[in-house]
Amino acid sequence: MNLDEFISAALEEDIGDGDHTSLACIDENASGMAEIIVKQKGVIAGLDIAKKIFGKIDEKIECKAHYPDGQKVGFGDVVMSISGPARSILKGERMVLNCMQRMSAIASKTNEMAMRVEDLKAKILDTRKTTPNFRYFEKLAVKIGGGENHRFGLYDMIMIKDNHIDFSGGIENAITGTLKYLQSKNMQLKTCIEARTLEDVGEILRIGKFDRIMLDNFSVAELKQAVVLIKNSMETEATGGITINNVREIAETGVDYISAGAIIHSAGNMDISLNAKIS
Repeated sequence: MNLDEFISAALEEDIGDGDHTSLACIDENASGMAEIIVKQKGVIAGLDIAKKIFGKIDEKIECKAHYPDGQKVGFGDVVMSISGPARSILKGERMVLNCMQRMSAIASKTNEMAMRVEDLKAKILDTRKTTPNFRYFEKLAVKIGGGENHRFGLYDMIMIKDNHIDFSGGIENAITGTLKYLQSKNMQLKTCIEARTLEDVGEILRIGKFDRIMLDNFSVAELKQAVVLIKNSMETEATGGITINNVREIAETGVDYISAGAIIHSAGNMDISLNAKIS
């Protein structure tokens, strides 16, 4: 589903056969102004999306963003001014806020984690632990917050995890089967395989030919050992149990990437409101 299709589907879900409240009490020719106001500090995200949503509803709506996506904001900051047909503004209010509140919370959580390791080489990655049909926005928010995107879906990267290994009969079977598959399909997908132990790391290194080893739920001491073993033969990614409190210690082990599902699935929503501006 592309962005335009998503906006159309979401508006259809919300509006149905009409915003009967606005139709009932607001004159069809009434124009108005409104402001989007932040009620807690964080990193704002979704302003460009808000413009697209309002533009989809009514081309007469004018939006002026007062901050760029990715800017740190605080309580009371007006991040966008809106003017146009009053009914149309209210049609888009909830969808705009739903997107911005969620995206801003994710951007804020990502930024907090990214700032903890900004002087180290490790990059903060998201995961596929996302909201169905809202992944585009959540992953966009991660980038706005200073993180990087992992694979978008099942189709754009080979990622052999524990269940793949177990179902295929072991690490060697999983790797050799994958390499044969890619060759037979003439595909150039990036490859990543999960290691659950240092012994797994040794077996993967023995077989080789993969791009990245994902070190799942390794202790800090084990991560340090794994990085030494792997050296520069493959990229390294730490995952599992990543929090704001331990991310720096993990980054200091020398891993290339740290993937944290929590920056999306535990982000919640930022408190943001849209208020009519009455002169």
